[in-house]
Amino acid sequence: MLDLFKQTTIPERFLQATEAELKRQIIETKKELGEDLFIPGHHYQRDEVIQFADATGDSLQLALYSKEKTAKYIVFCGVHFMAETADLLARPHQRVILPDMRAGCSMADMATERQTQVCRDVLTERFGEELLPITYVNSSAAIKAFVGKYGGATVTSSNAKKVMTWALGQGKRILFLPDQHLGRNTAVDLGIPLEQMAVWDPIKEVLNQTSADEQIQLILWKGHCSVHQHFTVEQIFSLRREEPDVKVIVHPECNYDVVQAADFVGSTKYIIETIEQSPPGSKFAVGTEMNLVNRLKTHHPDKYIRSLNPHMCACVTMNRIDLPHLAWTLEQLIKNDPMNVIKVDDTIRRDAKVAITRMFNI
Repeated sequence: MLDLFKQTTIPERFLQATEAELKRQIIETKKELGEDLFIPGHHYQRDEVIQFADATGDSLQLALYSKEKTAKYIVFCGVHFMAETADLLARPHQRVILPDMRAGCSMADMATERQTQVCRDVLTERFGEELLPITYVNSSAAIKAFVGKYGGATVTSSNAKKVMTWALGQGKRILFLPDQHLGRNTAVDLGIPLEQMAVWDPIKEVLNQTSADEQIQLILWKGHCSVHQHFTVEQIFSLRREEPDVKVIVHPECNYDVVQAADFVGSTKYIIETIEQSPPGSKFAVGTEMNLVNRLKTHHPDKYIRSLNPHMCACVTMNRIDLPHLAWTLEQLIKNDPMNVIKVDDTIRRDAKVAITRMFNI
């Protein structure tokens, strides 16, 4: 649950301003705010926004960066769940602000607090034992709190194998939220056969499985990333027919068949570092968000880099944050009248931090 201190429609003058005017205003307000301001920018943000970021990275990495700053205002250029995580980890004096409240995440929205409670109740009765929930950090604070309350932990795409190994050692069936693909791909890497996995459909409230209940070790939530869902095995096969010397590198949010067919699989950080460390002349088709792919192309002109999906578009909700919203947000800070402040409910905060802390301890 979010408490929005203030939220209003962006004034028309920001929407009518030229790019040069907006950039000049952002530069001036950043300078005036000085150390009171820290702007973290997620890798998937537009270049026009990233140019003003004080740090770039994945969501959890940016939340941790923000915590270490003395800044009073954390203007998070990302989406809802990222700003929530930053607020969960923020110091008492810090306010986390999202420049555009429409910047959400379809994956995070695929699991609600009510749905997880229904799932837990139904499956606990069915299996005669409680499930151990773990959740991708790409989830709402409420889902993180659900996981923390029932003994689980959060995971990132970088540490998912380590956290899932811990969870398997607890001797319980695992419920993995909200991205079925990261859960499935991680489990396969750990040697769990597909037959020992089932998928919970939160809309129909049914468990889809191919094996008997006693064989089910991992229950995957039926959720996905709308961006990574658009990469297919057919695209890989077509690429290899046309450009056989191009290596395919994808994010583990892609579906199982794509991950199995790719040459390299890993987190956003892994993708960036693999391309950075490759020799000049290397060729990559990248299965992740288009803003990042285009930025990699710009930063590595000595390499051939393209999207795995030739018709790929940037993430719609990530692109909500633009120069007008950033300029408006910073102007409101100068006026000491912040808009779109993200504040997680205290009850949710307590349990969500438990889930995050367990991950750090693991």
